[in-house]
Amino acid sequence: MTQRVLTGITTTGTPHLGNYVGAIRPAINASREPGVESFFFLADYHALIKCDDPDRIERSRLEIAATWLAAGLDTERVTFYRQSDIPETTELNWLLTCVTAKGQMNRAHAYKATVDAAVAAGEEPDANVTMGLYCYPILMAADILLFNAHRVPVGRDQVQHIEMARDVAQRFNHLFGKGKELFVLPQAEIEEGVATLPGLDGRKMSKSYDNTVPLFEGGAKALKEAVARIVTDSKLPGEPKDPEGAHLVTIHDAFADADTRAAFRADLRGGLGWGDAKQRVVQLIEAHVGPMRERYADLVAHPERIEDILQEGARKARATATPLLAELRQAVGLRRMVAAAKPQVAKAEGAGKSAVPVFKQYREADNLFYFKLTAADGALLLQSQGFAEGREAGGWVKRFKTEGAAALEGAPVTLGEGAENATVQAALAALVAAQE
Repeated sequence: MTQRVLTGITTTGTPHLGNYVGAIRPAINASREPGVESFFFLADYHALIKCDDPDRIERSRLEIAATWLAAGLDTERVTFYRQSDIPETTELNWLLTCVTAKGQMNRAHAYKATVDAAVAAGEEPDANVTMGLYCYPILMAADILLFNAHRVPVGRDQVQHIEMARDVAQRFNHLFGKGKELFVLPQAEIEEGVATLPGLDGRKMSKSYDNTVPLFEGGAKALKEAVARIVTDSKLPGEPKDPEGAHLVTIHDAFADADTRAAFRADLRGGLGWGDAKQRVVQLIEAHVGPMRERYADLVAHPERIEDILQEGARKARATATPLLAELRQAVGLRRMVAAAKPQVAKAEGAGKSAVPVFKQYREADNLFYFKLTAADGALLLQSQGFAEGREAGGWVKRFKTEGAAALEGAPVTLGEGAENATVQAALAALVAAQE
């Protein structure tokens, strides 16, 4: 069974070396595993909760997208998109909000921490709480449930949000599923084995501590200057040094193979100076990061290329999200109003049963999949756009056969030449009737 894995990246900053080692590299490697369908998205709606600087949001979206692409994310294999390009996310967010208990949101860690900080500062408990912060777990649940992700890689501090998403999904299934599991219940995938790089001062590498080593920003010069500031002990060249627990060694090991790690430790014990050791670390990281930096610079210089990639990713994402949301709208009662009377279907000459319109699926020379609806006399009623995968076309055909004219809203189809909307609606109603 194919497992769907979903990862979101909040667009509020510029990626550094710790982000690459701790999140970007392992996620890209995991996306190459067989039997995995990966969804990667830029969480720019989430960014608005934390940042009110539009220029920073805009720049961060560009830099983070370019970083993932430069690091080797294969957009043919994964679905890579911006959260804000998927309108189904915000609609699902509202559907979930309507079944989520306020008491559950009161227990969210981020909300409680903000309230505690305000009280400690002598302010009103909710002085710094926006509804975005308060409802953050519901939007996160919408991100996950919209694609029915099975696994969500997160740090331990995010596990509560996955548990909340499961609770909301279960409640929605119970209220509206009528015995059907509308939502998969996601599992948190704790990243215990993922490396956490120390920063320049030995604490976890974080922009909050101003102790980061840049990944691409500032080029090779900035990398060298940052590594030079990594705190070491005061032992001089020629004196034996203990590599265990040394922050420089931890950073070195994140980019070295087993033989290189062993040689580095042996040389430190043999008296290698910290200055020379730092130069080795710079050379090692540069050999790994340098080629990616060139790709990154090229992408940042041509943002229109990134835009095209994200728009294609949004198209792929919506091909999955749109049918599910249509099903959810039906489930909660947001349905199109149609005539109760079933249209009369003409008898085909010499046939013993009613002739109904026919859907046909096919593949063109452009390698895209299409479908069309033709009347009993062969007239073209509906023509679809091209789809990258046959299952996308099949999914829409299934919707039309079960929902009829209700599926027309937002559908990727055009009317056939000369076909009238009323004729198409009647044909679709006939198809639905034929299924009964």
